[in-house]
Amino acid sequence: MKKVIVLCAILGLSSLAMADAYQKCAGCHGANGEKSALNKSKVIADMSKADIVAAMNGYKSGTYGGAMKGLMAGQVKSLSDADINAIAEKIGK
Repeated sequence: MKKVIVLCAILGLSSLAMADAYQKCAGCHGANGEKSALNKSKVIADMSKADIVAAMNGYKSGTYGGAMKGLMAGQVKSLSDADINAIAEKIGK
């Protein structure tokens, strides 16, 4: 029983951490990634999980992006690989 409680606590914390990771994205991209941020971005809910991860990692490294490249680089720089994967799992197809 203790293992079940510990596992539930860990999964609950993971969900909370992911919610916090996406929180700063939701203002521009919508609660579920359904908006085109500032009418300049793709609708991320239409992207695959792999495409979201690739785009976010590209923003972090400076190898991806158009008009919003500078803004997005600052937004993703503090995200861990786990945060990026969790966001892609929540939002991507």
